[in-house]
Formats: sequence, structure tokens, C-alpha cells
Amino acid sequence: MFLVKLEKTLGKYSLLLGKVSAVLLILLLFNVFYDVLMRYLFNDVSIAMQELEWHLYSAIFLLGIPFGLQVGGHVRVDLVYERLSIRGRAWIDLIGTLIFLLPFCLLVGYYGVGFAKEAYELGETSGDPGGLPARWIIKAVIPVAFFSIAISGLGMLLRCINAIRGISEDGFKHEPIQH
Repeated sequence: MFLVKLEKTLGKYSLLLGKVSAVLLILLLFNVFYDVLMRYLFNDVSIAMQELEWHLYSAIFLLGIPFGLQVGGHVRVDLVYERLSIRGRAWIDLIGTLIFLLPFCLLVGYYGVGFAKEAYELGETSGDPGGLPARWIIKAVIPVAFFSIAISGLGMLLRCINAIRGISEDGFKHEPIQH
């Protein structure tokens, strides 16, 4: 039962990141609305607000991936996958997580830390006049996101182990997990 509890705890973290992504999406909508309003009604353009759009979009995308893994919204070959038993699906997810997902996430997260640290130490700013002053913030989202994907991957790994052991079948049904 410990593995089930740990799986649920890691799943809650991924669900939290989904909520953070949803809030960021609302902020992005307000940002775009403001930017369009200012541009077309007042003929005023803000480079910083335009850059903030792609910063928010990037954060939404990167922080939304762990949520997608948690609810089974990630890409796989469903034509073959859906015809397998629950244990067969669990084995495919287990092997894919161990061979592809976790090593890739840990590698990108590791190198992403140096990437963000270098931007911070150099005081990297936007190349455009009037742009955002702290480019390291969006660069820091990269390792945070990939380590979060790895955490979600660990939850997925535990879900697979629990399904293979016959303890829990959550996540291997045809509908997404509901919490």
C-alpha cells in the first residue's frame, strides 16, 4: 500500500502543476487582450508585454506536460496499446518510462540548470529595447519543468508497478484518471 500512497502523492504534484498551467493560461489571455487593446485602440506597443506572451506560453506548455502524463494524455501508439491487457499496458509504460522518459528528463533538467544559471550570472536580458529584464526566469522554467516531468514519470512508474502486481489499475482504463 505504500507504493499506492506514494503514487497518489506524486500524482497530486502533477495535478497541482496542471492547475498552475491553467492559471498561467488565464494570465496569458489577459496579457494578449491587453496587448491587442493597447495596439489597436491606443496605437501603443509594449515589447515587454509581447515577450511576456511567449514566456507565459512556454511555462504553460512545459508545466502542463507532467499533468498530461498523470491523466494519460501523452502520445503513444494507441492502436496497439488499447488492445493489450492492463498488465501489458503497464509493462509498455514501465519500459518506456525507464528507457526514454526518465533519462531524457534528467539529462535536459541537469543541463537546463547550467543554462539558467549562466543566464542569471550574466544578467541576461532581452535583446530588444523595452523587453523583459530577467531572461533567466524563463530559462529556469526548463529544468523545473523537466525535473517535474521526471517526478510525474516516477508516479507513472509506480502506477505501472502497482498494476503489474495487481494492486491498482488506475490509469490503465480507457478514460483518464479522475481525482
